Amino acid sequence: MKRARLGRLLGTSVLGLAGRLPLASAASGWDELNMPRGVTSASKSIYALHMMALWVCVGIAVVVFGVMIWSLIFHRKSRGAVPDVTLTHSTKVEVVWTAVPVLILIGMAIPAARLLLKINNNTDPQVNIRVTGFQWGWRYQYVGTPVSIISKLSASSNDASQMHSGIRPTAVPHYLLSVDHQVVVPVGEKVRLLITSIDVIHSWWVPDLGVKRDAIPGYINEASFTIAPNRPGIYRGQCTELCGRGHAYMPIVVRAVTPAAYQAWLKQHSGPPSEAAARLPAAAVTST
Repeated sequence: MKRARLGRLLGTSVLGLAGRLPLASAASGWDELNMPRGVTSASKSIYALHMMALWVCVGIAVVVFGVMIWSLIFHRKSRGAVPDVTLTHSTKVEVVWTAVPVLILIGMAIPAARLLLKINNNTDPQVNIRVTGFQWGWRYQYVGTPVSIISKLSASSNDASQMHSGIRPTAVPHYLLSVDHQVVVPVGEKVRLLITSIDVIHSWWVPDLGVKRDAIPGYINEASFTIAPNRPGIYRGQCTELCGRGHAYMPIVVRAVTPAAYQAWLKQHSGPPSEAAARLPAAAVTST
């Protein structure tokens, strides 16, 4: 009776929870569950490598679990199966089950090594941006221009995050993924990021661009990307390094525009430093 009552209780709880949580596949589709393809050649190559590894793992699982299930069904004691006491060491079997995994790993390592070389090729950029992480936001300095912007969590997301604000986070568009100032880049041109930090380790990550680099105090890490000419738009990311209590509140928003619109934006913002820069810690303003 106790087991039956416990079973009914668990069943009711699970069904109640399922009724409250929308299915991810129904709400957003498979693309929201899988790695994004992105809008750069690197991100698409990363996606292709990911899918290749996935299907290799699926194939291995089908073979291994297939043999296990077949053995459990057709070689069970109830069917008269008895232990084989005559089986001896087989050199051929040892060679096969060692060689096959080695060949699989080599087959996966070659395209992975090629991709690593590709995504770490930061030569000949057309746009250079110095990215400085701080607690909790980002500073973007466009090298060779007077343009410098401070990007922090948008006021709407910040207000909704306050415990007693009375604002429901679900009512805020792109909650915790929107900023007050977006970083603007041109499509079809190679953009190189020079990434560092002034306090603790941060990490600049935008999935659709295929870029994730740590921002480390005292070091400059490089990353680059080229957004496809036909894919202007807004691309969002976050800091992915636990950097303190405000870690969840330093999103990244990249706005990709046409080269002409980018040049117009540069001209418009080539004025004196903004008020936001004046409010930044001195170390952030003077860091190089």
